[in-house]
Amino acid sequence: MSDDYNMAKTRHHFSFSNKMGRLLWTIVSLLFFRPFSIRVFRKWRIFVLRLFGAKVSYKSIVHANVKIWAPWNLEVGDYSCIGQRVNCYNQGRITLKNNVTVSQDSSLCASGHDYTSKSHDLFVAPIVINQNAWVAAEAFIGPGVTIGDGAIVGARACVFKNVDAWTVVGGNPAKFIKTREIKD
Repeated sequence: MSDDYNMAKTRHHFSFSNKMGRLLWTIVSLLFFRPFSIRVFRKWRIFVLRLFGAKVSYKSIVHANVKIWAPWNLEVGDYSCIGQRVNCYNQGRITLKNNVTVSQDSSLCASGHDYTSKSHDLFVAPIVINQNAWVAAEAFIGPGVTIGDGAIVGARACVFKNVDAWTVVGGNPAKFIKTREIKD
C-alpha cells in the first residue's frame, strides 16, 4: 500500500446494519430510483437518495442509471452533476463540492485492498472533488484522491494521486498536461 493514501492499515469490516442497509438500498433503487429516468424526476431521485442518508443538493443532477454503493457515504453540492452510468463505489466517503461534473461512464472508487498484507485487507479512503472540477468521460478516480478546485481529469485518465487546483491531467497513470486557464 502506498503512503500516498494516508489511511490506517487496518482490516475493514462492514457491520450487519450496513449490509442490511445496502440490501434495502438495492431493492429501493431498483424500484424507486433507476426506473425514474425522465428529467422531471430529478428531484425525486435526490429525495430517494436523501432518505438513505445522502447529502445531495436539490440543485444538483444525479442520473437514474448511476450505480451508488452506499448513499449514506455520498455528498453532492449545488449545481453538480453525476453523469450517465457513473459507478460511485463509495465504501468510503465521496464528496463532490459545488459545480462539479463527473461525466458518463466514470468510476469513483473509495476503497481498495492492502496488497502488502497476506489477507489483502480492505481499506476505505475518501474521495473529494473540489468546486469547479470536471472528471471527463470514462475516468477512474482511486481511493484517497483529492481533485483540486477547477481541475480537469481528462477522458479515460486513471488518477491515483491528488490533482492540483486549476490543472489538467490525463493518461494512465494521470500526469500533469497543463495549467487550466479560463478565457472570457
